[in-house]
Amino acid sequence: MSTHTHKRDFSPNARLPGICALAVVIGMLGTVAAFVLLNLIHLFTNLFFYGTFSFADHSPAANTLGPWVVVVPALGGLVVGLIARFGSEKIRGHGIPEAIEAILFGKSRMSPKVAVLKPLSSGIVIGSGGPFGAEGPIIMTGGALGSLIAQCVKVTAAERKTLLVAGATAGMTAVFGTPVAAVLLAVELLLFEWRPRSFLPVALACAVAGFLRAAWFGTGPLFPLETAPPAAISLVSCVIAGLASGALASSLSLGLYKTEDLFGKLPLHWMWWPALGGLAVGIGGYFEPRVLGVGYDVIGDLLHQHIALQIAVAILLVKAIVWVIALGSGTSGGVLAPLLMLGAGLGIVLGPVLPGHQPALWPLVCMAATLGATLGAPLTAIVFAFGLTHDSNALLPLLTATLVAHGFSTVVMPRSIMTEKIARRGYHIYREYGVDPLERHFVDEVMTRSVETIDGSLRVQEALATFFGTSQTHRAYPVLDGDRLIGMVDRAMLVSLNDDASGFGPDTPLAQALAGRSLSVALTHETCRIVATRLAVHELERLPVVADRHSMRLAGIVSRSDLVKPAQAHFDEEHKRERFRRLALRGLRRRPEA
Repeated sequence: MSTHTHKRDFSPNARLPGICALAVVIGMLGTVAAFVLLNLIHLFTNLFFYGTFSFADHSPAANTLGPWVVVVPALGGLVVGLIARFGSEKIRGHGIPEAIEAILFGKSRMSPKVAVLKPLSSGIVIGSGGPFGAEGPIIMTGGALGSLIAQCVKVTAAERKTLLVAGATAGMTAVFGTPVAAVLLAVELLLFEWRPRSFLPVALACAVAGFLRAAWFGTGPLFPLETAPPAAISLVSCVIAGLASGALASSLSLGLYKTEDLFGKLPLHWMWWPALGGLAVGIGGYFEPRVLGVGYDVIGDLLHQHIALQIAVAILLVKAIVWVIALGSGTSGGVLAPLLMLGAGLGIVLGPVLPGHQPALWPLVCMAATLGATLGAPLTAIVFAFGLTHDSNALLPLLTATLVAHGFSTVVMPRSIMTEKIARRGYHIYREYGVDPLERHFVDEVMTRSVETIDGSLRVQEALATFFGTSQTHRAYPVLDGDRLIGMVDRAMLVSLNDDASGFGPDTPLAQALAGRSLSVALTHETCRIVATRLAVHELERLPVVADRHSMRLAGIVSRSDLVKPAQAHFDEEHKRERFRRLALRGLRRRPEA
């Protein structure tokens, strides 16, 4: 049978059905976690601002506390600081960087404390007026649930990562009702790979969460919207909106980490920082109550043009300030909802001056562009904005402005708001990834086909003298018994076999000496990545290549130096500039006179 029949587009994985089954369970639990978190936020909002024990959805902006509203967020920050200090420090932050760090540097292991304390602390912070969204905490909580389930079964670190991400994205789906955007978030931010083994379970968990959310929270978009089809002149507006959104995203990221640095210089334990951040939130909430809490109602009003320009500017400025201070203090809360509000506020400001005469379009466009530029996840932001509104007419402007904003931020900012915190802990994350050259090439493309072999009937002493004397040409040789590969020998092995103390001695035939020894081989249809991993695991320099393990017929030999060949081809593709044709531009060159 031809070796080409063994080559596949994707790696086979017999464990995929079992991982998908676990992902279904995790999708259900992620939805339950989202339900619990949202109700905790409602409960603490009613307790802090209205003094009632209720799970009804009330906005903190309608409170009647007067100046006492300044104290409420500070009290919530104090409680969360104590929980982080004596419970788990892992609950600090907005969730996604912590999930990324656990995936890349912690073998996707999270503790039960995080699964319990993260939603509790986030409910307290947001319920006491913290200017955050529920998505960051639910990503961390859902991820912790997925990790905990994975730790209870026998899985690899890669499979545990898949289940962690499945829980995280299922929770996001349950909060916003955007399963496709949640899957893209996994691809752009969390998985760091594109493989069926991880993509399918994550997508399945999001699908389960989407169906369950419809049963619990109802169907339909969170912010239904319909704008007019864009005119051609809107292309100019999209570029302007994208540049402005990229500048806003870069400014917010820079301001956040400058604020973190300032908190780090305070002569106070970090346990007290959230209370100070909450005090700043309370002051901002006193002057502009609509910056308090999640603010989904405010986002809806901005998208539907229900807020005047002057008020939108005030919300934009105050929300940006209190969000940066509160998040920089190390409290617990998400970034997506605040970025949606800030981006929508920017769109309200830009709408009247952008050409195209569609003021209702630009809050949505700037919302997505700001989100994509800040997260470094443009596709997630585009699909997320569509999932929130179901406005198909806005897709083209969303695509254009978000990609412009993303391009701006990648040029201006070395890292995104998601990776800067991890980089400050000494870990660098490279966000770009492509198909590994070693994955694209197979062993039979790089191996040496003409191989000098040793007959298995040759005695140890003869083989040592003949092949490892002064005329030695190779470091190791395959040993054949007829047409069948039985082993690989090098000088060190033969020297040890030549000693009578080894149990064999110089007159022992190689076939007898190698009988029963384990033999690592490469198959012609295996990828270079698999073989490179095998060489590293077994600390080998080279492997014999066989057509199949049954016949053990030698096809060639592959060494570490052979595995460099795909990298050379990749280098040529990336850096070697070539031109194969010249464009004949008639009429642009003056012909010589006769």
